Amino acid sequence: MKTGNTTMFSLPIERGEEISEALKKVSMALREKGYDPIGQIVGYIMSGDPSYITSHGGARSLLTKYDRDEILEVVFSDYLQDK
Repeated sequence: MKTGNTTMFSLPIERGEEISEALKKVSMALREKGYDPIGQIVGYIMSGDPSYITSHGGARSLLTKYDRDEILEVVFSDYLQDK
């Protein structure tokens, strides 16, 4: 939706909760395999390369079913709500 010169982006609440849960599961899978979840997820978000995410526990297929911009919205939303 456009308002003047600013484009608005909005993610349905249910979808945001779904993505948040997926991030928790992916983070746990990455830790189980000895990876730093933050670095790996940032690598995936920045590059779009799914090889940053382990396939352990289905983590890669779980995370890659969401658009990276949706994932970013959830991360920023969670971060900014705490501020």
